[in-house]
Amino acid sequence: MISRSFTLLLTILMSLSIQAYKLTAFIPQENPTGTGVIVCPGGSYCWLDKKGEGYDVAQWLRDNGIAAFVLEYSHAGWASFAFHFHMESRTFPAGFNDLCNAFNSVRSHAAEYGVRPDRIGCMGFSAGGHLVMHGAEQLAGTSSSMFFVAPLYPVVSMTHPTTHRRSRRGLLGEFPSQELKDSLSLEHHVPAQCPPVFLMNCDDDPVVDSHNAEMLDSALTVKNIPHQYEHYRTGGHGFGVSPKKTTAEAIQWKDRFLAWLHKLILAHE
Repeated sequence: MISRSFTLLLTILMSLSIQAYKLTAFIPQENPTGTGVIVCPGGSYCWLDKKGEGYDVAQWLRDNGIAAFVLEYSHAGWASFAFHFHMESRTFPAGFNDLCNAFNSVRSHAAEYGVRPDRIGCMGFSAGGHLVMHGAEQLAGTSSSMFFVAPLYPVVSMTHPTTHRRSRRGLLGEFPSQELKDSLSLEHHVPAQCPPVFLMNCDDDPVVDSHNAEMLDSALTVKNIPHQYEHYRTGGHGFGVSPKKTTAEAIQWKDRFLAWLHKLILAHE
């Protein structure tokens, strides 16, 4: 049994290890298409890779004339990962609420960012990929529907044997109900109004089993959702936009994404 003093100490440690909601804008000098992307780093819902899957990604988008916004969303924190102790205020739906707030904030300030309110998409890596895809599913058909969503080497299922258990624990706590796990398994909840999807992963991913992305691809195909699935033999996990952290094969996703986005924009002109 955990003593009160130890519980208090863990709570303090967790509070210190978690930064509150933060949205950082990267605005290009010219954005001819008026496109904006909210970027959600990965980190197993226990921490955030703010540089490699956040700021570096946003700078790459900005360099390509796209406004980017790095979202530091609520997550369990490293102390939760280390001690298996969770604060309810940091588990689901805290991160989802942060994503909704970020989306609404960018849209309400679209004019000053040089972004069109109807051209705001979301991109997420690993656990961040789960967050943005869940957001796309939940907000589809509403006034907050995304222009597109890009889950990259994403966590997808919370119930399948290939579930990334650390992400599930960070998102849902130690002993989530079956109902809650089912509700956050993205492969079961793709709506008919889902926005276009750009999906990417690698067969040799040592962290998130590649079957996660394959299940999402199948679900999108069944629902006839426009999507592009970039499926690479090699590349690993956690590389973001850095060619030094992956293979020449997998880093192609950057060019493929830009080409896909360009076609999507032309289709909406």
